Amino acid sequence: MSETIGFLLNDSARLFRRAFNARTRDTGITALQWRLITYLRRHEGIRQGPLAELIEVEPITLSRMIDRLVEADLVERRADPTDRRAWLLYLTPRTGDLLNAMRADIDAMTAEATEGLSAAERDQLVALVERVRANLSRRICQKEEAAA
Repeated sequence: MSETIGFLLNDSARLFRRAFNARTRDTGITALQWRLITYLRRHEGIRQGPLAELIEVEPITLSRMIDRLVEADLVERRADPTDRRAWLLYLTPRTGDLLNAMRADIDAMTAEATEGLSAAERDQLVALVERVRANLSRRICQKEEAAA
């Protein structure tokens, strides 16, 4: 049976999440929280609404996730000086320490997943998957623009 690229990518992502959650169970950080933290690191000071759109979760789901990360002292909410109803999100110094501590597990998981691939093949795999992601992102954006 020949699998489609979409099936293979989706199934690989599921297996990555499962392996991630198993390796990082002691930290209390899930794969979805890791993803949220990664996006937040790239967009510190973002409001919750735009962050929910970036990671494609409902705003209420994101709010609950942020609540848990605030309780764990990994994220902080700061009042938006331009809108008193809004909060801006920032990582705490503890987050950097935790991410650094998790790095070895993440690197080991990646090495396990790419076992048997040369360095050039790993680089090529990353480049190809990034291109697929960019193609899909662009098409989603084009559809949104056409609908507007």
